[in-house]
Amino acid sequence: MQQEQKNKQSIAWAMVVVLGLATAMFGYLFTTQKQELTQQESMVVEKARELAVTKTKLDSISTVLDAKIAEVEKLGGDVTELTKMKEKLEADKVAFSRSRRVETNKYLGKIKEYEKFLAEKDEMIAQLKAENEQLVASNDSLHTHVGTLTSERERLVQRQAELTDSVTTFTAQNKELSAKVSKAAALKAQNLKVLAVNSRGKTKDKDEYKASRVDKLKLVFNLPENELTAQEPKDIYVRVLDPDGAVVADDATGSGEFEIDGAPSKFTTRESIAYQNNNQKVEMLYDNANKFRPGKYNVELYAEGYKIGGGNFTIKK
Repeated sequence: MQQEQKNKQSIAWAMVVVLGLATAMFGYLFTTQKQELTQQESMVVEKARELAVTKTKLDSISTVLDAKIAEVEKLGGDVTELTKMKEKLEADKVAFSRSRRVETNKYLGKIKEYEKFLAEKDEMIAQLKAENEQLVASNDSLHTHVGTLTSERERLVQRQAELTDSVTTFTAQNKELSAKVSKAAALKAQNLKVLAVNSRGKTKDKDEYKASRVDKLKLVFNLPENELTAQEPKDIYVRVLDPDGAVVADDATGSGEFEIDGAPSKFTTRESIAYQNNNQKVEMLYDNANKFRPGKYNVELYAEGYKIGGGNFTIKK
């Protein structure tokens, strides 16, 4: 009985030892598995962090590329290379998001290439900015120069207008002076007498004549001295105006037209004389082919476009 009790105790201790060993083994296995799980969890977290960082860097580079493209376009530069790099980056982002394998090292290498490319483009952009600043400075200088030239041109135009006005005024004054000089130099007929000459050549000096006794008219006058008048041949034109104011003209006797104040007019007769500037006496004879009708007649003398004298006579019945 006592021996049976001892055997039971031995079995019990053996079971305790076995249970203790089993518990120790399970504890060791649990601890080891827990450490492995913790280590795997840390690796997963690290990979997730690497993936997130990689994606963030790719997105950041994409944003920077967009900004660079916009800046280069604004500066007037060539964006072809930037656009191609942007397309390549977008393809890498799509490939990265679809990849089932974790290849962060591969994309980190690409990211370094993109960053190097952006750094190089920063230098290009800096050069473009410098060139644009120089162009702006040159443009401002050019605008200033153009403004100066415009002001100078306006001043010259104003000066030209002033000179034109001066020339116009001078021309008008000169023309007026020339007209005055020409008028002052014109001949003057003084002491005009209209004499009647009959068929026998007898001359009468009266205010009135009978038509039947006037076959010719004889005009007698003096040309006084004038220092402004050139000593040269002068054409003297005579206009005899009938009682109605019409010019007595006969083409058969040499009548024709001449100008008075720029307008054509008929004349009765004309004669060229050698002006001597010595108060010379001039006689002109007009042979009237037709008889004068009764009435008062006016006689006008012209030379070089100016009226130089005049008189009148009357024909009675």
